[in-house]
Amino acid sequence: MKKFFLLSIAAALISFAASAQNYMVVNTETIFRSLPAFNQANETLDRLGQQFQQQVDDAFAEVEEMFNQYVAQRQFLTEAARNARENAILEREAEILEWQESVFGPEGEMMRRRVEMMTPIMERVFGVVSAYAERNGYVLVIDLANNPTVIYYAPSADKTAEIIKLLE
Repeated sequence: MKKFFLLSIAAALISFAASAQNYMVVNTETIFRSLPAFNQANETLDRLGQQFQQQVDDAFAEVEEMFNQYVAQRQFLTEAARNARENAILEREAEILEWQESVFGPEGEMMRRRVEMMTPIMERVFGVVSAYAERNGYVLVIDLANNPTVIYYAPSADKTAEIIKLLE
């Protein structure tokens, strides 16, 4: 009886250890880059970011021009006129910085657009990865793109190519 009990526990431990090693590895960066929709969204966001950055650069060039004109005319201005021009320059610079934050900040227009464009793609990829893992009995999925501390993995555990095929 004692042997049967010990044998049962040993079998359970071996079974648990075997199932704990049932994992797969994917590289989501490779998966995303294989999707035309992801690449198009990235290109669109890059173009939009460049347009916004050009507007910011133009606005700051305007402030620089205002400042240069002020410096050139400063000696001819009254104290009140100097103060008014300095305040105008500072106010314009503050407006630009506020607008820049509303575009490029963590809750800005660019982030809203990125979330809007990328969320459906990410949900699709993660859904396919989850379904694949569930269907094939994997209990753990490791993403190589986001986990640079992975030192070694068996190439047979990398299912990136299979996920890409499922997404096509």
